[in-house]
Amino acid sequence: GRDTLVSVGADGWSFSREMFADEQDFAVYEKRSIIDPTKPEYQNAISEEDYVFAYFDTNTINVDEDYFGRPHIPLHMEITQKSYAWSYAYAEDFVLFDYEIRNIGPRPLENVYMGFYVDADVCPGGIPCVMQGHADDICGFVEKLPVEVQRGDTFDLTVNLAWIADNDGKFVVSEGDPVPHVTAMRIVRTPATFLDVSFNWWISNGNAALDFGPREKPFIGRLKEPYREIGTGGRGTPEGDVNKYYFLRNKEFDYGQIFSAEISSLDTLWMPCASGAVSQEMCEDFADGYDTRYLLSFGPFDIDQGQRLPISFAYLAGENFHTDRSNLNNLPDNPQAYYNNLNFEDLGLNSVWASWIYDNPGVDTDGDGYAGINEIRIRDSTVVRTDTIVDSITGDTTFIHTYADVDTIWLEGDGVPDFKGATPPPAPEFWIEPSVGSLTVRFNGLRSETTRDVFSGETDFEGYRVYLARDERATSYSVVTSYDREDYNKFLFDDKHQEWVLLDVPFSIEQLRCLYGDSCTDVFFDPLRYTLSEPFRFSGTWGDSLFYFVPQDFNRSGLGLPHGIRKKYPDQPFPSHLDPDSARSEEVTSDRYLKYFEYEFVIDNLLPTVPYWVNVSAFDYGSPASGLPSLETSKTVGAKSAYPLSSAQDVMQQGLKVLVYPNPYRLNAGYRTLGYEGRSTDEQTSGDDYVRAIHFANLPPKCKIRIYSLDGDLVREISHDVNPSDPNASHETWDMITRNTQLVVSGLYYWSVESEDGSSQLGKLAIIM
Repeated sequence: GRDTLVSVGADGWSFSREMFADEQDFAVYEKRSIIDPTKPEYQNAISEEDYVFAYFDTNTINVDEDYFGRPHIPLHMEITQKSYAWSYAYAEDFVLFDYEIRNIGPRPLENVYMGFYVDADVCPGGIPCVMQGHADDICGFVEKLPVEVQRGDTFDLTVNLAWIADNDGKFVVSEGDPVPHVTAMRIVRTPATFLDVSFNWWISNGNAALDFGPREKPFIGRLKEPYREIGTGGRGTPEGDVNKYYFLRNKEFDYGQIFSAEISSLDTLWMPCASGAVSQEMCEDFADGYDTRYLLSFGPFDIDQGQRLPISFAYLAGENFHTDRSNLNNLPDNPQAYYNNLNFEDLGLNSVWASWIYDNPGVDTDGDGYAGINEIRIRDSTVVRTDTIVDSITGDTTFIHTYADVDTIWLEGDGVPDFKGATPPPAPEFWIEPSVGSLTVRFNGLRSETTRDVFSGETDFEGYRVYLARDERATSYSVVTSYDREDYNKFLFDDKHQEWVLLDVPFSIEQLRCLYGDSCTDVFFDPLRYTLSEPFRFSGTWGDSLFYFVPQDFNRSGLGLPHGIRKKYPDQPFPSHLDPDSARSEEVTSDRYLKYFEYEFVIDNLLPTVPYWVNVSAFDYGSPASGLPSLETSKTVGAKSAYPLSSAQDVMQQGLKVLVYPNPYRLNAGYRTLGYEGRSTDEQTSGDDYVRAIHFANLPPKCKIRIYSLDGDLVREISHDVNPSDPNASHETWDMITRNTQLVVSGLYYWSVESEDGSSQLGKLAIIM
């Protein structure tokens, strides 16, 4: 109607929320993943981590009134939000969000604007971050960036990025990691081709008169209107529906925060920073970093009753935004020099990849003959043919030249979402079989070695890596062994441009022997004999060619070598069918896996009393010709932990006795410092008393553990019920908390382990606190 309404999902300044899930419809929440096709969440999955939510702005119960005392009045919208995330090297630094907004109210919504509000506090983490990390952030907007789209081909691309970062990167911090990087927001799809986009930032203050945000002078700029008083006494925080709507639609592109101190009354567009209660000294303080938030918005569009509108954006990050540790010295007096030292390269590249995954360039998704926007690069300006076309009506003549070497470079897609990118081969299924001091890793690579890349259509499997870690952090994982196929990249000399080029996917050693050896069985043909300084000269139908070879990865192709990955069934031929249910009985294992793809690796010399995290990744050869690096599945996603202790099967078959360690448990032994406690992600920030543990080993898979005082009082009972196939089925921990949720005291205790069959074992343990 005639009212101006705004619904707020989150407002970090006032903590108000006006969008909620329907309590009765929480089932709308859904998680999906392309990682494992055997799991239910694989159905309809787009990425490795999809989340689907639905929420509404229709709730008015227990919703706070706004700054001016007005209650929340709904627009009557249903929002379906889907987010997609990948761990691949080119896609790990962004999340794509795809929205569908539906008008569920009785009236059409007119002149609708939508905005993404970001109140980021950029800091290393820990208590100092919580207390003061918000106070030195900077933000800005960048419309275009030079991006190397293809090796050697750089274009100025429109990215429209709203960004926020720490002011100096905190290269030296006492707690947490440095934060020299940057995050940003990019809109990748709106409901209409041409919409007004606005970027506003502001600084909120408990004293509203000190609120600040850039504002254009009246009747100047894109929105020629009188100056709008927002009714709070300040120029920053938009309170109330009418002011929030004004900011959504004001068409401003605010200047970068670092330039605040330079905006004076002489500026032709912007109101001076120093005005009213805001002093020039405060403007200088804003310019060198402050508690900032921004709003990236667009519109207008109309939503009829029942209509659904799609909207997509990316939240992304860029590495090494700060490279000059002394750059902050340029603020507030020399903001341009400061800006020139900022590095947008990685942010720009990630921004382009986000848009390309959303809408694959050069792909005609809907089959209408249009595949997107491209640029033609003439590599050789020699004209080999000229065609003449004369218009029969006007008589105008058009000359069409065909050049010797032309390359089409696709920059954008056809506008139809794909949400699809290059993927590594799926990680293999793997299992851990523990024994004292070692872990045997068994894995099956059927999917890894036979799945085609959804982007290229190639079966581009290259190899496996086995990782080992003492905790779940990515930085803790190290490669203990790897295997990759023996293949080589062939670099061909381009006579026209006098340069070496890579045009093909890697060649296997068998292919090279057939192509360039004396025969396909020529074991003496060695590609590495032919180098850049001594290339191979090949005479063929089209003349002579020069090329040399470089290994793809390490070419550790030998399986079954000492201390390496081995085929569990080395003499097993390739199966008659890739579906285990259709293959012959002698081709499958007892648990219905194809023997040909079964591998095994033993990690030994491990401490039996501590847990290890293990993962097996699969990687491809990338796209060497286009510069896309080898892609590898995540070393943390799907990882499994295990203690190198006797397996539950060995415990039952050999009748092993229960072990308890450490016994005695000593408070002053420094178990955490030595790495025996508190290593998991959940325990990293917990106090010592919250990570203490006494371990029970050689347990049956299902049993009751009871701890008693010397007087026979029950201190704690633990139900141990683990699938026998789980590598931790024979292990359990007691956190030293009593059944009354108190930390246990020093003393001697009895323990008992009662098996499912009624048999039991008894023992003593000592705790010295």
